[in-house]
Amino acid sequence: MNDEKKTVHATVLGYPRIGANRDLKRALEAHWSGRLDEAGLDAAAAAIRSQMLDDLASAGLDSVPTGVFSLYDHVLDTIVAVDAIAPRHRRGTETATYFAAARGDHEAVPLEMTKWFDTNYHYLVPEIGPGTAFEARPEKALAEFDEARQRGLAARPVLLGPASFLLLAKASDDAPTGFDPFDKLGELTAVYERLLSALVEAGADWVQLDEPALCADRNESELEAVGAAYRRLTPLVDVMVTGGYGPLGESLPVLVEAGVHGIALDLVRGRGDIAMLESLNVSRETSIAAGVVDGRNIWRTDLLAAAADLERLHRITDRLAVSSSCSLLHVPVDLEAESELPSSLTDRLAFARQKLREVASLADSAAPRLQRPAAPEHWRNETVRSRLHALPAGADRRADYAERVAAQPELPLLPTTTIGSFPQTAELRRARAAHRRGLMIDADYHARMRAEIAAVIAEQEKLGLDVLVHGEPERNDMVQYFAEQLTGFATTAAGWVQSYGSRCVRPPILYADVARPEPMTVEWTSYAQSLTDKPVKGMLTGPVTILAWSFVRDDQPLADTADQVALALRDEVADLEAAGTAIIQVDEPALRELLPLRSDRREHYRRWATRAFRIATAGVKTQTQIHTHLCYSEFGDVIDAIADLDADVTSIEASRSKMEVLADLDRADYRRGVGPGVWDIHSPRVPSTGEMAASLRLAVAAVDPGRVWVNPDCGLKTRRYEEVRPALANLVAAARTVRGELE
Repeated sequence: MNDEKKTVHATVLGYPRIGANRDLKRALEAHWSGRLDEAGLDAAAAAIRSQMLDDLASAGLDSVPTGVFSLYDHVLDTIVAVDAIAPRHRRGTETATYFAAARGDHEAVPLEMTKWFDTNYHYLVPEIGPGTAFEARPEKALAEFDEARQRGLAARPVLLGPASFLLLAKASDDAPTGFDPFDKLGELTAVYERLLSALVEAGADWVQLDEPALCADRNESELEAVGAAYRRLTPLVDVMVTGGYGPLGESLPVLVEAGVHGIALDLVRGRGDIAMLESLNVSRETSIAAGVVDGRNIWRTDLLAAAADLERLHRITDRLAVSSSCSLLHVPVDLEAESELPSSLTDRLAFARQKLREVASLADSAAPRLQRPAAPEHWRNETVRSRLHALPAGADRRADYAERVAAQPELPLLPTTTIGSFPQTAELRRARAAHRRGLMIDADYHARMRAEIAAVIAEQEKLGLDVLVHGEPERNDMVQYFAEQLTGFATTAAGWVQSYGSRCVRPPILYADVARPEPMTVEWTSYAQSLTDKPVKGMLTGPVTILAWSFVRDDQPLADTADQVALALRDEVADLEAAGTAIIQVDEPALRELLPLRSDRREHYRRWATRAFRIATAGVKTQTQIHTHLCYSEFGDVIDAIADLDADVTSIEASRSKMEVLADLDRADYRRGVGPGVWDIHSPRVPSTGEMAASLRLAVAAVDPGRVWVNPDCGLKTRRYEEVRPALANLVAAARTVRGELE
């Protein structure tokens, strides 16, 4: 990074690790099913890393990040690197240990999983206790560094920084009340000293330590500890500290004073850091990586605006690099794989490989500095804008909850239900694909979907569930399905990004004003209801989640875009109700995800996010019950917003976190229906009736039993029927057991 021949250097902070064709997903799932042994998995991983290095090398970067590949999760990789593996996960081989922590097995539940800051990526939460004895395990970092060095590349090993690792951790179950994992920063820093020393001995000149937790509010004692840690680490090697998820803010002077050799700035979401640096006494020998290329969205960089930021930073340092704002983990690999998108859209897009070229272009002083073209006028929909403007006051409010619940359908104590989706079999996916390619006529496709719905309804009635779902066989993804039917969206053929482990998603592209031309779900829900006397929930995805799990236009405020999506959903809700649907679930699993990391920005977000949900749902009659669902989040951060959604019932992930959300609900005096999940569907484990009943007893001890629902943590799309049938049978049995204890 300190090549004196270039005025501006080029690098990125990370790169997609799933492979251009979801190669990681296929290898992992083959290994888990027993079709690929450890040697085969290692070979597949090596091939993916080789392609990653090919991409980085061909871009002509001055420095390439290494160690950014992961078989499942980079936080889990850090757990391994510091030997902080929970005892229950240790197995006979390293691979078995790794996947026991990631997925659980018949012996132990996995680590808790939650969202990585304000993204849709999920990380595994380290469990740290007073007795956690850290040890340096640099083997992975060394091996991947050596792979790049063997190619003659200027390699920069990347590790999750010690402060963020502990700030993202939770206290282990055996830790005493009041224990804070961050108190072990001194011990962990000693292990990082050994990790860095091993990398230096292997030839590393620079090491990148990612400290995204410094982009959130940090108190004075935390900042003092961070400064002390980096004063210990900086003498060992040139250290580049990254934030990547907003402004570093008050952490910047701490890092400068600690003498770190380089700082990477997120100048997409944290441009205020430039002014902060201008006010500090920064050595001109300090390397600054200017994150002007968005690592989290797919719009082309405005090279003219980016060049202006680079010019400001030139006045601060002689060692300037152009970079991505964060790791490119969050964007698809290659735009050239998309042949069906209109040129008016692709001309405005850049995926990971294209972003590498943008970085290189900005580092080249001879390259032209072009402004991104403005959106075409026909992307505006004046009818939608007029309808939103004409919404009457109170259009986002319903009658009081007490009045609603008295008018809504009577159900058994502790009613049982699922979150929405049922397993998506290979046969089902083939039918959808054939229909999409024109190889199955509409009549045959509809017959196939109806047959699946009938089977799912029969399955639920046999199990004895109280509120049923149609199973969503027609849906490839809970956001993409709606994006394909709303104007203003485009969907990709190969725009895959990693959500967690082998789970990949294709976020739609929300590029223009949004409208709903016709009903999207009414046919399937109505057909399901015709097959049973039990209530069938209508299933929709909420406006905030549609935004969070799409690549969203950046030419207007998110709040305005959310209102447009909400208006389209309001029309769908009205049509479902008119068709006789008595319970409508509008899922918002991403409500916590978009919460700003900085507290001073949160109230504005809460206002527009909850208003959008209410616009979508408040037009129903008093007797129509509105549900929502949230998963894998720190719910305490958004508990007030959950209440302000004003849903009648909220189902929440709770099994991996051992019902911790109940304390948040109690503190917030939450008084509506709640379904804390009793089955972790992201693990292949089938929990016993006793396990689920124990969780349910915790729920009814903390919440009025009359308001408690019984459900899994999330939808069942990714599970197999061999797991779903026994798990749901156990869930129903657990509800009956605890119901009997209460009656």
